Amino acid sequence: MKKFNGKALFIDRSDINTDEIIPAKYLTEIEKTALKPHLFEDIKLDDFNPEMDIKEKAVIVSRENFGCGSSREHAPWALEVNGIHVVIAQSFARIFRQNMFNGGMLAIELSKEQINTLFKEFGNSDTQISVNIEALEIMIQSKDQTKKIEFQISEFDKALIETGGWVEYADTHY
Repeated sequence: MKKFNGKALFIDRSDINTDEIIPAKYLTEIEKTALKPHLFEDIKLDDFNPEMDIKEKAVIVSRENFGCGSSREHAPWALEVNGIHVVIAQSFARIFRQNMFNGGMLAIELSKEQINTLFKEFGNSDTQISVNIEALEIMIQSKDQTKKIEFQISEFDKALIETGGWVEYADTHY
């Protein structure tokens, strides 16, 4: 099973699309590792430097409609090869969300109020996030505070996570 904890990267914007996650010019790549240096290279955010800001991050916290735009498996792959196995947002584009679970990664949806609270209380701090799949809980910790939040995913999505993704799930169930 993948690691679902580590340093958080807060991206305070809605509608982050798959072209911003991994530019279309890299869709010809067949090795996931070839995507690694290109994660978020075309995203336009004030004071965001992909080379510096992504380094050592394992969890993304963002706003609504994360992963919108073109449907492609490459977007979750680019996150995965950079060690990011969890994205927490208010909502996700349907295909992106399913591609995350198919790859054995977590797309966790929280309410707008919960996301606003995370940005307000932790967005400007060195923050660690740990996800307990069994308990369906997120533990958020900074130097100054700790917060626990419950979340929901379907039993099927939980099974995909526990087996490592769709291919591994199919191998054990069919």
